[in-house]
Amino acid sequence: MRHTALATLCLAAAATIGLTGCQSGQDKADSQPDKAGSSASSSSSPSKSEAQEPFAGLTGSEIADKAVEATTGASSLRMKGDVPDDESGSTITIDMALNKKGECAGTMSMGGQGKADLIKVGDTVYMKYDEEFLRAQSKGEKKSDVDAAVALLAGKWTKMSAKGEDAKDIASFCDLDTVLGDADDADTNATRGKTTTVDGTPAIVLNERDGKERYTLYVATEGKPYLLRVDSVSAKDPGTLTFSDYDKKVPAQKPSGEILDLDALGG
Repeated sequence: MRHTALATLCLAAAATIGLTGCQSGQDKADSQPDKAGSSASSSSSPSKSEAQEPFAGLTGSEIADKAVEATTGASSLRMKGDVPDDESGSTITIDMALNKKGECAGTMSMGGQGKADLIKVGDTVYMKYDEEFLRAQSKGEKKSDVDAAVALLAGKWTKMSAKGEDAKDIASFCDLDTVLGDADDADTNATRGKTTTVDGTPAIVLNERDGKERYTLYVATEGKPYLLRVDSVSAKDPGTLTFSDYDKKVPAQKPSGEILDLDALGG
Protein backbone atom coordinates (compact mmCIF):
# COMPACT_ATOMS: atom_id res chain seq x y z
CA MET A 1 0.00 0.00 0.00
CA ARG A 2 2.77 2.44 0.86
CA HIS A 3 4.61 1.74 -2.36
CA THR A 4 1.50 2.23 -4.48
CA ALA A 5 0.79 5.53 -2.76
CA LEU A 6 4.29 6.80 -3.43
CA ALA A 7 4.05 5.82 -7.08
CA THR A 8 0.77 7.70 -7.35
CA LEU A 9 2.37 10.69 -5.69
CA CYS A 10 5.18 10.62 -8.20
CA LEU A 11 2.75 10.71 -11.12
CA ALA A 12 0.66 13.44 -9.52
CA ALA A 13 3.69 15.63 -8.98
CA ALA A 14 4.91 15.11 -12.52
CA ALA A 15 1.51 16.00 -13.95
CA THR A 16 1.30 19.09 -11.78
CA ILE A 17 4.73 20.40 -12.67
CA GLY A 18 4.05 19.59 -16.33
CA LEU A 19 1.57 22.49 -16.55
CA THR A 20 -0.84 20.45 -18.60
CA GLY A 21 -3.82 22.81 -18.93
CA CYS A 22 -4.78 23.14 -22.57
CA GLN A 23 -7.65 25.54 -23.01
CA SER A 24 -6.87 28.92 -24.48
CA GLY A 25 -8.16 32.26 -23.32
CA GLN A 26 -7.50 35.99 -23.35
CA ASP A 27 -3.78 36.25 -22.76
CA LYS A 28 -2.13 39.52 -23.55
CA ALA A 29 0.96 40.67 -21.76
CA ASP A 30 -0.51 44.18 -21.81
CA SER A 31 -4.26 43.71 -21.83
CA GLN A 32 -5.29 47.38 -22.00
CA PRO A 33 -7.06 48.14 -25.31
CA ASP A 34 -5.48 50.59 -27.72
CA LYS A 35 -6.89 54.08 -27.50
CA ALA A 36 -7.69 56.09 -30.61
CA GLY A 37 -5.46 59.10 -31.08
CA SER A 38 -2.83 57.83 -28.68
CA SER A 39 -0.15 57.41 -31.33
CA ALA A 40 1.24 60.89 -30.72
CA SER A 41 2.75 59.79 -27.44
CA SER A 42 4.00 56.44 -28.70
CA SER A 43 7.69 55.65 -28.82
CA SER A 44 9.88 52.59 -29.14
CA SER A 45 11.08 52.97 -25.56
CA PRO A 46 9.00 51.29 -22.82
CA SER A 47 7.43 53.44 -20.15
CA LYS A 48 8.71 53.28 -16.59
CA SER A 49 5.74 51.12 -15.51
CA GLU A 50 6.24 48.74 -18.43
CA ALA A 51 9.94 48.38 -17.64
CA GLN A 52 9.14 47.44 -14.06
CA GLU A 53 6.40 44.98 -14.94
CA PRO A 54 7.46 41.36 -14.34
CA PHE A 55 7.86 39.48 -17.63
CA ALA A 56 6.82 42.57 -19.60
CA GLY A 57 5.70 41.69 -23.11
CA LEU A 58 5.36 37.94 -22.40
CA THR A 59 2.16 35.94 -22.51
CA GLY A 60 1.17 33.53 -19.76
CA SER A 61 2.19 30.61 -21.95
CA GLU A 62 5.62 32.09 -22.53
CA ILE A 63 6.09 32.66 -18.80
CA ALA A 64 5.01 29.07 -18.13
CA ASP A 65 7.58 27.82 -20.64
CA LYS A 66 10.29 29.78 -18.83
CA ALA A 67 9.13 28.33 -15.50
CA VAL A 68 9.29 24.78 -16.87
CA GLU A 69 12.78 25.38 -18.26
CA ALA A 70 14.07 26.81 -14.98
CA THR A 71 12.40 24.22 -12.78
CA THR A 72 13.50 21.20 -14.81
CA GLY A 73 17.00 22.67 -15.00
CA ALA A 74 17.40 22.72 -11.22
CA SER A 75 19.66 20.08 -9.69
CA SER A 76 17.48 19.78 -6.57
CA LEU A 77 14.38 21.19 -4.88
CA ARG A 78 12.07 20.76 -1.92
CA MET A 79 8.45 19.77 -2.52
CA LYS A 80 5.87 20.27 0.20
CA GLY A 81 2.09 20.00 0.31
CA ASP A 82 -0.92 17.80 -0.30
CA VAL A 83 -1.83 15.72 -3.32
CA PRO A 84 -4.74 13.33 -3.86
CA ASP A 85 -4.13 9.57 -3.99
CA ASP A 86 -6.72 8.21 -6.43
CA GLU A 87 -6.26 4.60 -5.36
CA SER A 88 -6.98 5.11 -1.67
CA GLY A 89 -9.23 8.14 -2.04
CA SER A 90 -7.08 9.80 0.59
CA THR A 91 -4.65 12.70 0.59
CA ILE A 92 -0.89 12.32 0.73
CA THR A 93 0.99 14.99 2.64
CA ILE A 94 4.67 15.31 1.80
CA ASP A 95 7.69 17.39 2.72
CA MET A 96 10.57 16.08 0.66
CA ALA A 97 13.89 17.36 -0.66
CA LEU A 98 15.21 15.48 -3.69
CA ASN A 99 17.80 15.82 -6.42
CA LYS A 100 18.85 14.46 -9.78
CA LYS A 101 21.33 12.08 -8.14
CA GLY A 102 18.39 10.09 -6.82
CA GLU A 103 18.86 11.24 -3.22
CA CYS A 104 15.97 12.35 -1.04
CA ALA A 105 15.11 13.13 2.56
CA GLY A 106 11.77 14.04 4.11
CA THR A 107 8.46 12.87 5.48
CA MET A 108 5.07 11.72 4.24
CA SER A 109 1.69 10.79 5.65
CA MET A 110 -1.61 9.60 4.24
CA GLY A 111 -4.93 11.05 5.29
CA GLY A 112 -3.25 12.75 8.22
CA GLN A 113 -2.75 9.38 9.89
CA GLY A 114 0.75 9.06 11.24
CA LYS A 115 4.06 9.80 9.57
CA ALA A 116 6.82 8.00 7.70
CA ASP A 117 10.37 9.30 7.32
CA LEU A 118 12.16 8.57 4.06
CA ILE A 119 15.83 8.84 3.10
CA LYS A 120 17.57 7.48 0.02
CA VAL A 121 21.34 7.46 -0.25
CA GLY A 122 23.10 5.64 -3.05
CA ASP A 123 21.33 2.34 -3.70
CA THR A 124 19.67 2.12 -0.28
CA VAL A 125 16.24 3.31 0.84
CA TYR A 126 15.76 4.02 4.55
CA MET A 127 12.29 4.39 6.08
CA LYS A 128 10.93 4.86 9.59
CA TYR A 129 7.21 4.58 10.40
CA ASP A 130 5.34 5.61 13.50
CA GLU A 131 2.67 3.33 14.99
CA GLU A 132 -0.27 5.37 13.73
CA PHE A 133 1.00 5.21 10.15
CA LEU A 134 1.56 1.45 10.30
CA ARG A 135 -1.90 0.76 11.70
CA ALA A 136 -3.60 3.08 9.21
CA GLN A 137 -1.88 1.37 6.29
CA SER A 138 -2.73 -2.11 7.63
CA LYS A 139 -6.50 -1.74 7.94
CA GLY A 140 -8.31 -4.95 7.07
CA GLU A 141 -5.44 -7.19 8.08
CA LYS A 142 -5.45 -9.55 11.06
CA LYS A 143 -4.95 -7.74 14.35
CA SER A 144 -2.23 -10.15 15.42
CA ASP A 145 -0.30 -9.48 12.20
CA VAL A 146 -0.68 -5.73 12.59
CA ASP A 147 0.43 -5.86 16.22
CA ALA A 148 3.47 -7.89 15.22
CA ALA A 149 4.38 -5.43 12.47
CA VAL A 150 4.01 -2.50 14.86
CA ALA A 151 6.20 -4.21 17.46
CA LEU A 152 8.84 -4.93 14.83
CA LEU A 153 8.85 -1.66 12.89
CA ALA A 154 7.36 1.28 14.76
CA GLY A 155 9.88 4.02 15.48
CA LYS A 156 12.79 2.06 13.98
CA TRP A 157 14.82 2.79 10.89
CA THR A 158 14.60 0.14 8.19
CA LYS A 159 16.51 -0.29 4.97
CA MET A 160 15.91 -1.90 1.58
CA SER A 161 17.88 -2.11 -1.63
CA ALA A 162 16.64 0.59 -4.00
CA LYS A 163 16.90 -1.97 -6.80
CA GLY A 164 14.59 -4.44 -5.06
CA GLU A 165 11.01 -5.02 -6.16
CA ASP A 166 9.55 -3.55 -2.96
CA ALA A 167 11.52 -0.31 -3.22
CA LYS A 168 11.34 0.52 -6.93
CA ASP A 169 8.51 3.03 -6.68
CA ILE A 170 10.06 4.73 -3.67
CA ALA A 171 13.43 4.97 -5.41
CA SER A 172 11.78 6.46 -8.48
CA PHE A 173 10.08 9.12 -6.37
CA CYS A 174 13.47 10.14 -4.99
CA ASP A 175 14.79 10.87 -8.48
CA LEU A 176 14.01 14.47 -9.45
CA ASP A 177 14.24 13.68 -13.16
CA THR A 178 11.54 11.03 -12.73
CA VAL A 179 9.30 13.28 -10.66
CA LEU A 180 9.54 16.08 -13.20
CA GLY A 181 8.64 13.57 -15.86
CA ASP A 182 8.03 14.93 -19.35
CA ALA A 183 7.44 18.52 -18.24
CA ASP A 184 9.59 19.83 -21.09
CA ASP A 185 7.22 18.28 -23.63
CA ALA A 186 3.99 19.59 -22.08
CA ASP A 187 1.89 22.21 -23.85
CA THR A 188 0.39 25.10 -21.92
CA ASN A 189 -2.10 27.85 -22.58
CA ALA A 190 -1.68 29.56 -19.23
CA THR A 191 -3.08 33.06 -18.80
CA ARG A 192 -1.49 35.85 -16.80
CA GLY A 193 -2.88 36.90 -13.45
CA LYS A 194 -1.88 39.33 -10.73
CA THR A 195 1.46 39.66 -8.97
CA THR A 196 1.81 38.45 -5.38
CA THR A 197 4.34 36.79 -3.07
CA VAL A 198 4.90 33.17 -2.05
CA ASP A 199 6.67 32.83 1.29
CA GLY A 200 8.15 36.28 0.76
CA THR A 201 9.28 35.68 -2.84
CA PRO A 202 7.72 37.97 -5.49
CA ALA A 203 5.69 35.96 -7.97
CA ILE A 204 3.23 36.20 -10.82
CA VAL A 205 0.04 34.15 -10.93
CA LEU A 206 -0.76 31.98 -13.94
CA ASN A 207 -4.13 30.33 -14.48
CA GLU A 208 -4.44 26.93 -16.19
CA ARG A 209 -7.54 25.07 -17.24
CA ASP A 210 -7.80 21.48 -18.42
CA GLY A 211 -11.44 20.63 -19.03
CA LYS A 212 -13.14 20.97 -15.66
CA GLU A 213 -9.81 20.97 -13.83
CA ARG A 214 -8.36 24.34 -12.83
CA TYR A 215 -4.89 25.17 -11.58
CA THR A 216 -3.28 28.29 -10.20
CA LEU A 217 0.48 28.50 -10.60
CA TYR A 218 2.94 30.92 -9.04
CA VAL A 219 6.20 31.73 -10.81
CA ALA A 220 9.10 33.67 -9.29
CA THR A 221 9.58 37.13 -10.81
CA GLU A 222 13.03 37.72 -9.31
CA GLY A 223 16.05 35.58 -10.09
CA LYS A 224 15.33 32.44 -12.08
CA PRO A 225 11.63 31.98 -12.94
CA TYR A 226 11.19 28.91 -10.77
CA LEU A 227 7.78 27.42 -10.11
CA LEU A 228 6.97 28.29 -6.48
CA ARG A 229 3.51 26.84 -5.94
CA VAL A 230 0.73 24.97 -7.70
CA ASP A 231 -2.86 24.99 -6.43
CA SER A 232 -5.39 22.54 -7.82
CA VAL A 233 -8.68 24.36 -7.29
CA SER A 234 -10.91 21.66 -8.74
CA ALA A 235 -13.59 20.19 -6.51
CA LYS A 236 -12.53 16.64 -7.40
CA ASP A 237 -8.80 16.83 -6.61
CA PRO A 238 -7.98 19.90 -4.52
CA GLY A 239 -4.44 20.25 -3.31
CA THR A 240 -1.38 22.47 -3.05
CA LEU A 241 2.30 21.85 -3.69
CA THR A 242 5.03 24.38 -2.92
CA PHE A 243 8.53 24.24 -4.36
CA SER A 244 11.58 25.76 -2.69
CA ASP A 245 15.27 25.24 -1.86
CA TYR A 246 16.23 25.07 -5.53
CA ASP A 247 19.78 23.83 -6.15
CA LYS A 248 20.42 23.40 -2.43
CA LYS A 249 22.11 20.33 -0.97
CA VAL A 250 19.68 17.55 -0.04
CA PRO A 251 20.23 16.52 3.61
CA ALA A 252 20.30 12.81 2.80
CA GLN A 253 22.61 10.63 4.87
CA LYS A 254 22.47 7.19 6.41
CA PRO A 255 20.60 7.24 9.74
CA SER A 256 22.62 6.58 12.86
CA GLY A 257 22.01 3.71 15.22
CA GLU A 258 20.47 0.28 14.61
CA ILE A 259 18.83 -0.25 11.23
CA LEU A 260 16.52 -3.18 10.44
CA ASP A 261 17.35 -4.87 7.13
CA LEU A 262 14.00 -5.67 5.51
CA ASP A 263 15.62 -7.49 2.61
CA ALA A 264 17.28 -9.91 5.02
CA LEU A 265 13.98 -10.48 6.84
CA GLY A 266 12.25 -11.22 3.57
CA GLY A 267 14.75 -13.92 2.80
